[in-house]
Amino acid sequence: MFSSPIIQSQGPPSLILQATENMPTVSVKWQKELFPAVEVDTSQPPLVFKCQLYDLTGVPPERQKIMVKGGLLKDDADWSTIGVKEGQRLMMMGTADEIVKAPEKGPVFMEDLPEEEQVVAVGHSAGLFNLGNTCYMNSTLQCLHSVPELKSALLNYTNSGRSNELDQSSHLLTVATRDLFGELDRNVKPVAPMHFWMVLRKKYPQFGQQHNGAFMQQDAEECWTQLTYTLSQSLRSPESRENAEAMKSLFGIELVSRVHCAESGEESSETESVYSLKCHISQEVNHLYEGLKHGLKSELEKVSPSLGRSAVYLKESRINALPRYLTVQFVRFFWKRESNQKAKILRKVDYPLELDVYDLCSDELRAQLQTPRQILRDEESTKLGLKVKDKNSASKDNDAKTLKLEGSSNENGEPSVVTSQEGASSEKQMHLTGIYDLMAVLTHKGRSADSGHYVAWVKQENGNWIQYDDDNPIPQREEDITKLSGGGDWHMAYICMYKARVVFI
Repeated sequence: MFSSPIIQSQGPPSLILQATENMPTVSVKWQKELFPAVEVDTSQPPLVFKCQLYDLTGVPPERQKIMVKGGLLKDDADWSTIGVKEGQRLMMMGTADEIVKAPEKGPVFMEDLPEEEQVVAVGHSAGLFNLGNTCYMNSTLQCLHSVPELKSALLNYTNSGRSNELDQSSHLLTVATRDLFGELDRNVKPVAPMHFWMVLRKKYPQFGQQHNGAFMQQDAEECWTQLTYTLSQSLRSPESRENAEAMKSLFGIELVSRVHCAESGEESSETESVYSLKCHISQEVNHLYEGLKHGLKSELEKVSPSLGRSAVYLKESRINALPRYLTVQFVRFFWKRESNQKAKILRKVDYPLELDVYDLCSDELRAQLQTPRQILRDEESTKLGLKVKDKNSASKDNDAKTLKLEGSSNENGEPSVVTSQEGASSEKQMHLTGIYDLMAVLTHKGRSADSGHYVAWVKQENGNWIQYDDDNPIPQREEDITKLSGGGDWHMAYICMYKARVVFI
């Protein structure tokens, strides 16, 4: 189920783990090159170490001959019998993969192209090696990597860090995310996210939990939540003015809630910001929309000032501000007291390729959405031939300046654009419509959050879907994406990410 663990070169000095008996640092001599500080995880088989050297040298593990005391290092050798020590120098022999040159004449094949051209030709980014139960992390990263605005915000991130340890760890994780996203964009072959994983474990130690010497499976939703929270803290720093509200505008959802106590008649309102909506699953829930409505209602118990004791309050929430990308979590896992472990709700819950959240919004937000929604409907009706503009209506629309619709396209697959005679692109602004298109699904296969396997299914810019099963990207048909709705032991949606359909006015 899981790929062989792969390890990448070590990060900056501040991140190098303190050498222990289980993680000595050695130097490796290969040809004329010397790699002075390579970590050896003795809790993993030597094949992992060879994969690390492959990342450094380009010499495939099967070609590597590493000299250790007593002979050559075997893939399944026992490190304890080898006795590798801190600072020890190892010798490696082997030839790296040759770069295939394009033929001077005749057809040009994909493998003959330079790697950067292969990336463009393939149409999707590279996969991520599984480092040992890290599919929860890989699937999270592939989904978030599909957001171009997030990648732009990370590229603009220049904060040099803080003296405060917490801020410094957030800074390092943000930099590691930025660098890993860059590697995914530059490579065709799978990338080993070892540096990112090391920083993630240092920032959030729960992701470094081990059982019987192996790293444990973790919850992808927890990884998603922790990473987005860290980025929201880093990208709003004063040093990153261009990113001041990056995460909030991209993923932040503002909820306005009415809190009412039927017993005392007390009522209050409150506002909160969240980064995902919850789809609660019950016997009555068969569709995502129903689960979202359930998720916006809850009961809480707190002290009533008028009654002088605890009372039950009903909290009803509405969306008061929408993000560019809407994240929805299916609440599939719960704590089962009988077995003292997380259990999974396998119930089938359908979800749409197009999600309209208008009815879940506050009255204030609905009013703001009216005009953009009408513009969107008119444009789509025109595109389908259901509405034809006459000259009089066209002239009345001139004061609307330039309208560009994202999320819809013409028959050639290009973005639909309606241009007026008074277009002033410098003044146009983006307006949300409350309609979202599915762009990524993170699925889980298995009966428990602490086991099983996570996979990312991501829509590419060209409209094609790719299943990122760790280091193995697999093309998928769009009609198969909505079949990941549960009801059995197959992959089922755990997190859905939708992209807003917007108009520029």
